[in-house]
Amino acid sequence: MTDDRYWDDAKVGDECVTPSVTVTEAMVNAYAELTGDFTPVHVDEEYAKTTPFGTRVAHGLFGLSLADGLKTRADYRFLPGMSLGWTWDFKLPIKLGDTVHVKFRVGSMRATKREGWGIVVLPSELINQRGEVVQLGEHRLMIPMRPKANSAGEQA
Repeated sequence: MTDDRYWDDAKVGDECVTPSVTVTEAMVNAYAELTGDFTPVHVDEEYAKTTPFGTRVAHGLFGLSLADGLKTRADYRFLPGMSLGWTWDFKLPIKLGDTVHVKFRVGSMRATKREGWGIVVLPSELINQRGEVVQLGEHRLMIPMRPKANSAGEQA
């Protein structure tokens, strides 16, 4: 099933691995331009060589942005809903040339007071080409439920 899912289509324990993306210098530079964050460890190789990383690294929030974007390209994805927030930790640096993907699962689900909507919590890991978890956390989403059929058998 690659169609976008309603809340009702998910089950606790469902898992997915996203496609991968390779982090390039152009991507990190574009992120710096977009956000205005030109901290030298991200944009100045000579400076970055003097840091514990030994080279330029991607912005931490760039990693989170990649994780969110990669999930939208996964075979397991939801109908558009509302992001309720992230709890996210940075564990290891993401270096230029690293190839990352996301592994996520449906950790919990609950219906909401708002009719026709449910919440899913997706524990997620951003993993590099060496199998190292570089970032991890949870994404909370409010997702539409499947429309109920009315008395005539039609979708409401």
